Amino acid sequence: MKVVNLKQAILQAWKERWSDYQWAVNMKKFFPKGATWDILNLAEALLEQAMIGPSPNPLILSYLKYAISSQMVSYSSVLTAISKFDDFSRDLCVQALLDIMDMFCDRLSCHGKAEECIGLCRALLSALHWLLRCTSASAERLRDGLEACTPAAVEKQLAMCLQRLEKTLSSTKNRALLHIAKLEEASLHTSQGLGQGGTRANQPTASWTAIEHSLLKLGEILANLSSPQLRSQAEQCGTLIRSIPTMLAVHSEQLHKTGFPTVHAVVLLEGTMNLTGETQPLVEQLMMVKRMQHIPTPLFVLEIWKACFVGLIESPEGTEELKWTAFTFLKIPQVLVKLKYSHGDKDFTEDVNCAFEFLLKLTPLLDKADQRCNCDCTNFLLQECNKQGLLSEASMTNLMGKRAADREQAPQAKSGENANIQPNPGLILRAEPTVTNILKTMDADHSKSPEGLLGVLGHMLSGKSLDLLLAAAAATGKLKSFARKFINLNEFTTHGTEESTKPASVRALLFDISFLMLCHVAQTYGSEVILSESSTGAEMPFFETWMQTCMPEEGKILNPDHPCFWPDSTKVESLVALLNNSSEMKLVQMKWHEACLSISAAILEILNAWENGVLAFESIQKITDNIKGKVCSLAVCAVAWLVAHVRMLGLDEREKSLQMIRQLAGPLYSENTLQFYNERVVIMSSILEHMCADVLQQTAAQIKFPSTGVDMMPYWNLLPPKRPIKEVLTDIFAKVLEKGWVDSRSIHIFDTLLHMGGVYWFCNNLIKELLKETRKEHTQRAVELLYAIFCLDMQQVTLVLLGHILPGLLTDSSKWHSLMDPPGTALAKLAVWCALSSYSSHKGQASSRQKKRHREDIEDYISLFPLDDIQPSKLMRLLSSSEEDTSILSSPTDRSTSSSLSASQLHTVNMRDPLNRVLANLFLLISSILGSRTAGPHTQFVQWFMEECVDCLEQGSQGSILQFMPFTTVSELVKVSAVSSPKVVLAITDLSLPLGRQAAAKAIAAL
Repeated sequence: MKVVNLKQAILQAWKERWSDYQWAVNMKKFFPKGATWDILNLAEALLEQAMIGPSPNPLILSYLKYAISSQMVSYSSVLTAISKFDDFSRDLCVQALLDIMDMFCDRLSCHGKAEECIGLCRALLSALHWLLRCTSASAERLRDGLEACTPAAVEKQLAMCLQRLEKTLSSTKNRALLHIAKLEEASLHTSQGLGQGGTRANQPTASWTAIEHSLLKLGEILANLSSPQLRSQAEQCGTLIRSIPTMLAVHSEQLHKTGFPTVHAVVLLEGTMNLTGETQPLVEQLMMVKRMQHIPTPLFVLEIWKACFVGLIESPEGTEELKWTAFTFLKIPQVLVKLKYSHGDKDFTEDVNCAFEFLLKLTPLLDKADQRCNCDCTNFLLQECNKQGLLSEASMTNLMGKRAADREQAPQAKSGENANIQPNPGLILRAEPTVTNILKTMDADHSKSPEGLLGVLGHMLSGKSLDLLLAAAAATGKLKSFARKFINLNEFTTHGTEESTKPASVRALLFDISFLMLCHVAQTYGSEVILSESSTGAEMPFFETWMQTCMPEEGKILNPDHPCFWPDSTKVESLVALLNNSSEMKLVQMKWHEACLSISAAILEILNAWENGVLAFESIQKITDNIKGKVCSLAVCAVAWLVAHVRMLGLDEREKSLQMIRQLAGPLYSENTLQFYNERVVIMSSILEHMCADVLQQTAAQIKFPSTGVDMMPYWNLLPPKRPIKEVLTDIFAKVLEKGWVDSRSIHIFDTLLHMGGVYWFCNNLIKELLKETRKEHTQRAVELLYAIFCLDMQQVTLVLLGHILPGLLTDSSKWHSLMDPPGTALAKLAVWCALSSYSSHKGQASSRQKKRHREDIEDYISLFPLDDIQPSKLMRLLSSSEEDTSILSSPTDRSTSSSLSASQLHTVNMRDPLNRVLANLFLLISSILGSRTAGPHTQFVQWFMEECVDCLEQGSQGSILQFMPFTTVSELVKVSAVSSPKVVLAITDLSLPLGRQAAAKAIAAL
């Protein structure tokens, strides 16, 4: 018999009462190969025939069940067919459909193309909608009691519906497929149905909003039912459905830990080395640590306060102490205000209150800080937080009361001892408004009232006022404008007009004070604060020119024969004559900037005359007195050149130059006649000490600077002499690890070692130390501390770690043993943390302390990691040589088109950026390790790396480091049994892209 179509074939089978097996054999005869049963819509045709009467046709249903069991039809076509049935009054038909669903709803799978897997997601969404409608219909009938005779039968059907719902939703895999379907449907809406994805015109997809409506309706109906068991079952299903869109957002916080060394170290690092930095990058970095380590907010805020108090206690006396006070009382409250906004949580004030409650329990820490600052530090902090809206009035009063009661028990210092010393926190908080007032004063026209301005500046110089004001300005981000105002003032004083003695001395003083202040700022806070954003065309101010070319700084070598030191010879001659002959410097119509530039050549003349016996020591004394007698800046410029000059001399030629520096740095032998001389000399001595530090260490010379009783350079020269730096590094790391937190002295030692050894040496040796650890708690602590230490220069360390060290460990089988658990897990965690931090921050600017370092050349990374398709990269060649199947890697063109296509290419990420190249190469390497035939610790490492990525990421990883992972890696990962959780697959794919959704659907459907 010739069969015309599918419907006729089914009817013939029914008429002749074929068994299911016979039916399948005959069907395959009727329909030769070529058309698949899904294209012919077999499942739909069978259901249509089976559901014609009031009860289903058992024979045709048996055909459908056979087709499902023998995989003639796909699960998606069956689900789609079921979801088209909508006559819920036919109980027996509905029950038959529920039975069919029961066959496979908790073990859906699809091993076909990506489009078919997306089809399964859509069909499951439709089936879920159908189940909800079916449950609502049964519940409605039960509520209205229309069939008075059979409430038990209706209740049984409702129970069946809820059971299927629960069974379908309790599988994480199904919820993951529904998650993809929801996103797919949303993207189809946005592209008005024109998007990718194999939707057929006749395949209805229920929308997520329809599902939410059905849920609400079901909730309303069930609320009136008497059976609590059915109600709770329905509520459970509702909760599961509502959790689908946010199934990636749930992260549990660490509640078993109370100390977080990373937060502690990041705050200490910032307070010790980067007071002038902007607050936003610090806020982002702290939020990143909080997210990666899942730290609860109260403990996070507590850790920030703990670090601040530790910094206050251990900061060296003098400028550093003031910097820390400004950081704690001015900058950190600002940081917390920004955290409050980025936190987006209503109860952030409650968290801050809770953090203070915890802090008050740390009585010894607070007592020590109070003793150091000679005041109640907590009180100042609480007031400041209340002012910034971080604490309510009631909380503040309550906390103050508790601390006051505690303080009564604290050991008190003898009353007379510190009574006259004003506490720093109070001074700093008062200095902040003063900074704003001074900035306003400096904006006025200098030519109108120079004497008034001089009075203000003179007042700034007394005692520790200058350092207080600078620290307050640095902590509140006003230091740059402060410096600009002083540069403008200095520039104004270089133009001397016709003048009498009084204005000339005022002008000389204004020039001198502004010059000394700027030098002091550059040495204390880094020269970046002073340099203006280069505006083209405008002439560079004198001070900036002098600072860039003539001022010695750490790590900057000056050439004493540089043209900047050799101005017009007539000016030099007149200056030499002036210094040598007159009893004191003249002030009227003196061009101070020219004198500063000519002094170096003048000093050389004088040195030569002294060397050759033309001048006696007494004359030299008179000359040096003249140089520093009126204007200290001349002495600073002279020493700046002498420092560069001494470096170039042999051992036996240095004596006279060093003697000259001693004379300039020593006390004045003649009378000083200009105002504020003693205050200016204090600043000059500090500037000279900083300038000479490098050269004195190299020449092993001694120069006695006037003592102020405070160490001017507390973090200078911390490395022990005659010890290899590798030993110093391992030693200091071991101490820090044992202690469990990094102190500011150690931070400075690490910084010096990073400068000396270079990024690769530093990173490589610290990673070796990490891999030696064998105890789990030690490796965890080491990772937290290493991440914080790497913050010294996170960008460069990340490039080295991901671009050189990890590929070296992963491609060399002799090193695989070092990647075992626990150090391997720890290294994976560290690598992910570094990658995420660098990736999220490299769009911003490098902080000032990182700009000083030598930057790796971008070209180095391009040649090391070429991602174009002409030349397989060095990394890929390395891999293919250790791999039996070289075909996958050796043909770069195939690699780029198919296996290495990743989300980053679709998002058009700039691949000239070194970090992007390194990440892309690392993920290619990961992909090839997963696809290779040898497994080992390196495969396990890759798995830990991916798990850590998932653990640290926020929901929807679009734009994160995982966008560099080739789409094909997802399926490879699923084959590694331990990573085969649907949530992991969802988290590692970029679900905002159709290709990403297809890759995820394919991987999950095959689980």
